[in-house]
Amino acid sequence: MLSPADRSTLLTIARESIVAATAGRKLPPLDADALAGPLREHRASFVTLTSDGGLRGCIGGLEPLMPLALDVQEHAIGAALDDPRFPPVVPAEVPRLHIEISVLTVPALVPHRTPEELLAALRPHVDGVVLRQGYRRATFLPQVWEKVPDPVTFLEMLSEKMGASLDAWRSPSVEVLRYEVEEFSE
Repeated sequence: MLSPADRSTLLTIARESIVAATAGRKLPPLDADALAGPLREHRASFVTLTSDGGLRGCIGGLEPLMPLALDVQEHAIGAALDDPRFPPVVPAEVPRLHIEISVLTVPALVPHRTPEELLAALRPHVDGVVLRQGYRRATFLPQVWEKVPDPVTFLEMLSEKMGASLDAWRSPSVEVLRYEVEEFSE
Protein backbone atom coordinates (compact mmCIF):
# COMPACT_ATOMS: atom_id res chain seq x y z
CA MET A 1 0.00 0.00 0.00
CA LEU A 2 1.17 3.47 -0.86
CA SER A 3 0.97 6.19 1.75
CA PRO A 4 -1.26 9.22 1.15
CA ALA A 5 1.93 11.25 0.56
CA ASP A 6 3.14 8.73 -2.05
CA ARG A 7 -0.21 8.84 -3.82
CA SER A 8 -0.19 12.63 -3.79
CA THR A 9 3.34 12.69 -5.21
CA LEU A 10 2.38 10.33 -8.06
CA LEU A 11 -0.70 12.38 -8.92
CA THR A 12 1.43 15.55 -8.94
CA ILE A 13 4.01 13.88 -11.19
CA ALA A 14 1.25 12.79 -13.57
CA ARG A 15 -0.43 16.21 -13.70
CA GLU A 16 2.83 18.18 -14.10
CA SER A 17 4.01 15.78 -16.81
CA ILE A 18 0.76 16.13 -18.76
CA VAL A 19 0.88 19.93 -18.48
CA ALA A 20 4.46 20.03 -19.79
CA ALA A 21 4.00 17.41 -22.53
CA THR A 22 0.82 18.92 -23.98
CA ALA A 23 2.50 22.34 -24.07
CA GLY A 24 5.59 20.91 -25.76
CA ARG A 25 7.80 21.86 -22.81
CA LYS A 26 10.60 19.88 -21.21
CA LEU A 27 9.39 17.45 -18.55
CA PRO A 28 9.90 18.37 -14.92
CA PRO A 29 12.98 16.55 -13.61
CA LEU A 30 12.47 13.62 -11.26
CA ASP A 31 15.13 13.26 -8.58
CA ALA A 32 14.91 9.51 -7.94
CA ASP A 33 17.07 9.79 -4.81
CA ALA A 34 14.65 12.28 -3.25
CA LEU A 35 11.61 10.06 -3.80
CA ALA A 36 10.18 7.84 -1.08
CA GLY A 37 11.25 4.18 -1.26
CA PRO A 38 7.97 2.81 -2.70
CA LEU A 39 8.18 5.30 -5.59
CA ARG A 40 11.65 4.00 -6.49
CA GLU A 41 10.53 0.35 -6.56
CA HIS A 42 10.00 -1.22 -9.97
CA ARG A 43 6.22 -1.40 -10.35
CA ALA A 44 3.79 -1.34 -13.27
CA SER A 45 1.00 1.20 -13.56
CA PHE A 46 -1.85 2.43 -15.72
CA VAL A 47 -2.89 6.07 -15.96
CA THR A 48 -6.50 6.75 -16.93
CA LEU A 49 -7.71 10.19 -17.96
CA THR A 50 -11.36 11.19 -18.00
CA SER A 51 -12.99 14.43 -19.03
CA ASP A 52 -16.60 15.35 -18.33
CA GLY A 53 -17.18 11.77 -17.11
CA GLY A 54 -15.93 10.10 -20.31
CA LEU A 55 -12.72 8.25 -21.04
CA ARG A 56 -10.08 10.52 -22.59
CA GLY A 57 -7.06 8.21 -22.53
CA CYS A 58 -5.64 5.16 -20.77
CA ILE A 59 -2.12 3.81 -21.15
CA GLY A 60 -0.13 1.48 -18.95
CA GLY A 61 2.04 -1.56 -18.67
CA LEU A 62 1.80 -4.98 -17.09
CA GLU A 63 5.46 -5.60 -16.29
CA PRO A 64 7.47 -3.72 -13.65
CA LEU A 65 10.24 -2.32 -15.87
CA MET A 66 11.21 0.91 -14.09
CA PRO A 67 10.76 2.84 -10.85
CA LEU A 68 7.08 3.52 -10.18
CA ALA A 69 7.45 7.33 -10.36
CA LEU A 70 8.97 7.08 -13.86
CA ASP A 71 6.39 4.49 -14.92
CA VAL A 72 3.57 6.84 -13.89
CA GLN A 73 5.23 9.78 -15.64
CA GLU A 74 5.62 7.81 -18.87
CA HIS A 75 2.07 6.48 -18.83
CA ALA A 76 0.53 9.85 -17.93
CA ILE A 77 2.15 11.35 -21.02
CA GLY A 78 1.12 8.32 -23.08
CA ALA A 79 -2.49 8.55 -21.92
CA ALA A 80 -2.57 12.23 -22.89
CA LEU A 81 -0.77 12.03 -26.22
CA ASP A 82 -0.54 8.45 -27.48
CA ASP A 83 -3.81 6.58 -26.87
CA PRO A 84 -4.75 5.63 -30.45
CA ARG A 85 -8.46 5.83 -29.65
CA PHE A 86 -8.31 9.60 -29.11
CA PRO A 87 -6.67 12.71 -30.56
CA PRO A 88 -3.85 14.08 -28.38
CA VAL A 89 -4.91 16.19 -25.41
CA VAL A 90 -4.40 19.90 -26.02
CA PRO A 91 -3.33 22.36 -23.29
CA ALA A 92 -6.83 23.90 -23.00
CA GLU A 93 -8.23 20.48 -21.99
CA VAL A 94 -5.77 19.79 -19.19
CA PRO A 95 -7.64 21.64 -16.39
CA ARG A 96 -10.75 19.49 -17.07
CA LEU A 97 -8.85 16.18 -16.95
CA HIS A 98 -9.37 13.85 -14.02
CA ILE A 99 -6.38 11.58 -13.37
CA GLU A 100 -6.66 8.05 -12.00
CA ILE A 101 -3.62 5.89 -11.30
CA SER A 102 -3.70 2.10 -10.93
CA VAL A 103 -0.58 0.42 -9.49
CA LEU A 104 -0.51 -3.26 -10.39
CA THR A 105 0.65 -6.41 -8.69
CA VAL A 106 2.63 -8.77 -10.93
CA PRO A 107 0.21 -10.77 -13.14
CA ALA A 108 -0.08 -14.48 -12.26
CA LEU A 109 -1.52 -17.36 -14.27
CA VAL A 110 -5.04 -18.44 -13.36
CA PRO A 111 -4.92 -22.23 -13.16
CA HIS A 112 -7.94 -23.81 -14.82
CA ARG A 113 -8.75 -26.75 -17.07
CA THR A 114 -12.18 -25.71 -18.32
CA PRO A 115 -14.01 -22.46 -19.05
CA GLU A 116 -16.25 -23.18 -16.06
CA GLU A 117 -13.23 -23.45 -13.75
CA LEU A 118 -11.93 -20.14 -15.10
CA LEU A 119 -15.25 -18.41 -14.46
CA ALA A 120 -15.30 -19.80 -10.91
CA ALA A 121 -11.73 -18.64 -10.28
CA LEU A 122 -12.22 -15.02 -11.35
CA ARG A 123 -13.03 -12.42 -8.72
CA PRO A 124 -15.16 -9.67 -10.25
CA HIS A 125 -14.26 -6.16 -9.04
CA VAL A 126 -10.95 -7.53 -7.65
CA ASP A 127 -9.09 -9.09 -10.57
CA GLY A 128 -7.62 -7.32 -13.53
CA VAL A 129 -7.46 -9.90 -16.31
CA VAL A 130 -4.96 -10.50 -19.11
CA LEU A 131 -5.64 -12.78 -22.07
CA ARG A 132 -2.55 -13.88 -23.97
CA GLN A 133 -2.40 -15.97 -27.14
CA GLY A 134 0.81 -16.00 -29.15
CA TYR A 135 1.76 -12.41 -29.91
CA ARG A 136 -1.69 -11.07 -29.01
CA ARG A 137 -2.46 -9.74 -25.56
CA ALA A 138 -5.17 -7.61 -23.97
CA THR A 139 -6.10 -6.57 -20.47
CA PHE A 140 -8.95 -5.02 -18.55
CA LEU A 141 -8.31 -3.31 -15.24
CA PRO A 142 -10.52 -4.40 -12.33
CA GLN A 143 -12.44 -1.13 -12.71
CA VAL A 144 -13.95 -2.49 -15.96
CA TRP A 145 -16.07 -4.90 -13.88
CA GLU A 146 -18.15 -1.85 -12.85
CA LYS A 147 -19.36 -1.45 -16.44
CA VAL A 148 -19.24 -5.15 -17.41
CA PRO A 149 -20.23 -7.20 -14.33
CA ASP A 150 -21.03 -10.44 -16.18
CA PRO A 151 -17.86 -12.63 -16.32
CA VAL A 152 -18.73 -14.22 -19.68
CA THR A 153 -19.36 -10.85 -21.31
CA PHE A 154 -16.21 -9.47 -19.64
CA LEU A 155 -14.09 -12.28 -21.14
CA GLU A 156 -15.80 -12.01 -24.55
CA MET A 157 -15.07 -8.28 -24.71
CA LEU A 158 -11.49 -8.92 -23.63
CA SER A 159 -11.13 -11.58 -26.35
CA GLU A 160 -12.39 -9.07 -28.89
CA LYS A 161 -9.98 -6.42 -27.58
CA MET A 162 -7.19 -8.97 -28.11
CA GLY A 163 -8.23 -9.18 -31.77
CA ALA A 164 -9.71 -12.68 -31.50
CA SER A 165 -13.19 -14.15 -31.68
CA LEU A 166 -15.57 -13.58 -28.77
CA ASP A 167 -15.13 -17.15 -27.55
CA ALA A 168 -11.31 -17.16 -27.73
CA TRP A 169 -11.09 -17.09 -23.92
CA ARG A 170 -12.52 -20.63 -23.90
CA SER A 171 -9.57 -22.00 -25.92
CA PRO A 172 -6.86 -24.00 -24.12
CA SER A 173 -4.29 -22.05 -26.17
CA VAL A 174 -5.22 -18.78 -24.42
CA GLU A 175 -3.36 -18.03 -21.21
CA VAL A 176 -5.32 -16.16 -18.56
CA LEU A 177 -3.52 -14.08 -15.96
CA ARG A 178 -4.85 -11.91 -13.18
CA TYR A 179 -3.55 -9.07 -11.06
CA GLU A 180 -4.84 -6.63 -8.47
CA VAL A 181 -4.50 -2.87 -8.40
CA GLU A 182 -4.20 -0.12 -5.89
CA GLU A 183 -6.31 2.60 -7.49
CA PHE A 184 -6.44 6.27 -6.51
CA SER A 185 -7.34 9.53 -8.19
CA GLU A 186 -7.47 13.28 -7.81
